[in-house]
Amino acid sequence: MRKTTLATAATVLTAAFALSGLFAPTPAVAQQRFVTIGTGSVTGVYYAVGGAICRSVNRSRSEHGIRCSAESTAASTYNINTLRAGELVFGIAQSDAQYNAYRGQGAFKGHGAFTELRTVFALYHEPLTILARQDAGITKFEDLRGKRFNIGNPGSGTRTTIDDLLAGLGMTVHDFAPASELKPDEHGAALCANTIDSFAFVVGHPAANIQEPAAACSAQLVSLTGPAIDKLIAKHPYYAIATIPGGMYANNPHDTQTYGVVATVVTSSRVPDAVVYAVVKSVFETLDDFKKLHPALADLAPKHMIRDGLSAPLHNGAVRYYKEKGWL
Repeated sequence: MRKTTLATAATVLTAAFALSGLFAPTPAVAQQRFVTIGTGSVTGVYYAVGGAICRSVNRSRSEHGIRCSAESTAASTYNINTLRAGELVFGIAQSDAQYNAYRGQGAFKGHGAFTELRTVFALYHEPLTILARQDAGITKFEDLRGKRFNIGNPGSGTRTTIDDLLAGLGMTVHDFAPASELKPDEHGAALCANTIDSFAFVVGHPAANIQEPAAACSAQLVSLTGPAIDKLIAKHPYYAIATIPGGMYANNPHDTQTYGVVATVVTSSRVPDAVVYAVVKSVFETLDDFKKLHPALADLAPKHMIRDGLSAPLHNGAVRYYKEKGWL
């Protein structure tokens, strides 16, 4: 469970004031507005990318009056649920979490369809990454039976993806001994300390919390291939085949075949068009600089950002900008 601290309370209050300011009937730039984007673990790519988005927005603050801040959270599912509650203005979420939330299925079944969920733009592909101890004898996912496997913290996109994979392979969390729920900033140290044999993480590459255990204790990437994986990809439109290039991480010279989702930026239809338009414009008008802010962003292209992994409707503010550019 997430601990409540003075800093967390301050963040919630800031978000509350931000939303009250956003929904007030004031001129677009008459006063400063605060928007918060939910990200993920401070050691993950979401947090760095959320900061990059805010940096682009804050550079042009004098034009639109919006101040952006990135908040570390439990990632995809948490971000979407917090958007629904009105405590965040934007969030980064995996395409599968977005797909299920809009339809009220999977991890969101108990909450019902979040029909106000809106997409803003796509970011980068996020392969499901399995990293194992070199001495654990794990060369394929099925080898994890009876092993100490970290399935991801509740509320994360990694957990949702693992749930899909287990169902596709006819496995459950009880096949592991035991299944742990460590956060991304904990699993690398646990692997090298030999308290777990392997962990799963859905992440854009390169990622610091894959680099560190790969270098520190020669952890090995595990490929995810075969008929069951092919069937899973065919069944779920938000998944796609992915490759982690050999040599990207220490002690892993060969390509790793896997599959994954797309990281996307989402919001709610309750957020004013002018706010979303300003954020989108800030990012796309400085895209060359934005792509340099993190390696995961290096290959971004507008034609993919406005299409890939967007399984909920585009927000009207985003549509306005894309139509102005002639992309829609």
